[in-house]
Amino acid sequence: MADLDSKLSSVVGDRTAKVLTDAFAIRTVGDLMRHYPRRYLVRGELSDISTLVEGDEVTILAEVLSSTNRPLRGRKGSIFEVVVTDGTDKLSLTFFNQAWREKELKVGRQGLFAGKVGIFNNKKQLSHPDYEMIPDGDDVDAAASSFAGKYLPVYPATAKMPSWKISQCVEMAVDSLDEVADYLPESIRTAHAYPTLQQALVQLHRPADLETAEIARERLTFDEAFLLQSLLVLRRNALKKLNTLSRKVIEGGILQAFDESLPFELTGGQRHVCAEIEGDLAQAHPMHRLLQGEVGSGKTIVALRAMLAVVDSGGQAALLAPTEVLAAQHLRTIEKLLGPLAQGGMLGSDEKATQVTLITGSQNAAARKAALALAASGDAGIVIGTHALLGEKVEFKDLGLIVVDEQHRFGVEQRDALKEKAQKPPHLLVMTATPIPRTVAMTVFGDLDVSTLRELPLGRQPITTHVIAVMEKPTFLERAWARIREEVGQGHQAYVVAPRIAAGNDENADIDFLFGSESSDIASVEELAPRLHGTDLAGLKVAMLHGRLSSEQKESTMQAFAAGEIDVLVSTTVIEVGVDVANATVMVIMDADRFGVSQLHQLRGRVGRGSSPGLCLLVTNSLAQTPARVRLDAVAATLDGFELSRIDLEQRREGDVLGASQSGTQSHLRLLRVLRDEELIESARKDAQELIATSLDLTSYPELKAELNAMARDIAVDYLDKG
Repeated sequence: MADLDSKLSSVVGDRTAKVLTDAFAIRTVGDLMRHYPRRYLVRGELSDISTLVEGDEVTILAEVLSSTNRPLRGRKGSIFEVVVTDGTDKLSLTFFNQAWREKELKVGRQGLFAGKVGIFNNKKQLSHPDYEMIPDGDDVDAAASSFAGKYLPVYPATAKMPSWKISQCVEMAVDSLDEVADYLPESIRTAHAYPTLQQALVQLHRPADLETAEIARERLTFDEAFLLQSLLVLRRNALKKLNTLSRKVIEGGILQAFDESLPFELTGGQRHVCAEIEGDLAQAHPMHRLLQGEVGSGKTIVALRAMLAVVDSGGQAALLAPTEVLAAQHLRTIEKLLGPLAQGGMLGSDEKATQVTLITGSQNAAARKAALALAASGDAGIVIGTHALLGEKVEFKDLGLIVVDEQHRFGVEQRDALKEKAQKPPHLLVMTATPIPRTVAMTVFGDLDVSTLRELPLGRQPITTHVIAVMEKPTFLERAWARIREEVGQGHQAYVVAPRIAAGNDENADIDFLFGSESSDIASVEELAPRLHGTDLAGLKVAMLHGRLSSEQKESTMQAFAAGEIDVLVSTTVIEVGVDVANATVMVIMDADRFGVSQLHQLRGRVGRGSSPGLCLLVTNSLAQTPARVRLDAVAATLDGFELSRIDLEQRREGDVLGASQSGTQSHLRLLRVLRDEELIESARKDAQELIATSLDLTSYPELKAELNAMARDIAVDYLDKG
């Protein structure tokens, strides 16, 4: 007998176990039992061979007439062919490299054979059919009835390990399975009328009918949701037990001075989120909050107020940005917003003022030395940087708050490295401009409190988006360049975005979402900028920006663009997030079908940030009704980032949604789909919260506690470690 932790080789043998491990990382009996069927084939009623039609899925009762095994022509291997008859006609059964079947398929024996009818050399055949030989003396009618009504699981498979072979392995595992302990508390299992864990595992692989299989699948899907939510609830509880310095808002400090200096009113949404954050900062345990907001919804102001509250308490705040362009943009934005309040230590400066500094990997030695000194001394209340902030030489006097911008660009280890620079557990504010559907937030960010900014600041102008289908209306591209000329003529500026830096393969791209074409026609910055400067946009000041430029080049280009010295910036997606030039009103995105939905939404958020309306033109060669075109039409149809994020996630793999693909190993989440299983996730979350409230350390539920400990140890859920 075997349990779920038994080595796979103990059931299927060393050779087969190695193939399964190499193909699917299946190492234990439990791993094999959780290699779930994709679907089921249902053996039909018995058919006469004479009536068979190519392509039919059939089941026949027949007798073996002959069998031969011959080598394949021109390559290694052999083909074993069996001819059977039911009295109405003959049928060929073929098996590749399986001469051993001759021992079962002996001449004169009767059997039941099921498969898909094919035609080869004008002969009907079944290739690798499923079959069951009828023992001599058995009731043929009873055997036929049982065989024909059986549901056959179809598994994710490879050439070396086909579905029928996996099915054989699973059958051996099921037959050898010892009693399986159930980690789902009995009260929850019975409330949902679920089968036991052992019943669910067996029924999913050996269903009596499709309804039984569906109930088993739902139980196992619920398990994944419940275990994940339990882990997140426990993690939230653990975070609340950590002690840190309370950073209460004080009167008469830099935060109050900043609020009084603002030339505009915060939106109702901003005020509400600021109150949530201030409440968190006042606690003696660290804040762990996700701030999500539409492009241009004012997240920077909210984050800055949180940083200033920490500065007032004598602490420092670190803002971690994914790119040097964005880090430099944050520095400019924050210094501009603070004005004299960012000139701490300067002659005649306000006594409440602090300093803001920047640390990046490409700074010259003098600038880096000065920035490191400001951070270590505490003179810089706000330290902005890229991954360079994680370096060993970067020290803080009192790091009280970490703000992570565009969190999906950073791994767990990077966030933890920054946390270790604090004397006590710091407060954490994670920001994203990619709106997250509720169930994704519950699943991926379940250990974080979530704040959402939906409304745009007063005066922010709407963005109009149109798709330019070049294949259908070639002249419309000329009109796009004309629109840029018109906007520049009115004193505005423009972006032209391309998916590549230079002509060649996609390794030149600065984008995260690619569709794999090797076409040389895909637009690149280095080809597009000179062409536009010389023809379509001749006479305008055109400049390039992409990830291969030096930091100095990128910074000087962005400063020149922000100052209005450049009319048109031809760029890759380095301008995707955080770049804020209010005078930019039009954006043309070349080969827009090369980008994801959320990425397009992010990009177009760079225009319309001032008092003039924004225009975004999506240029594509894709044809109407194709998936790429449908995606672009969806972007053009709405400015609702939450609706677009749902569309985006529906088109992506589940592993990408959850971040599991970054772990390099299988995820625990094999069945759960965060968009499809919304009700199940909500139910599991409620059950997890109620259960853990009655047993905070789960001592009353040892099987569940052991399963969660195993799950927490698995590297596949490292991505949950937002703290």
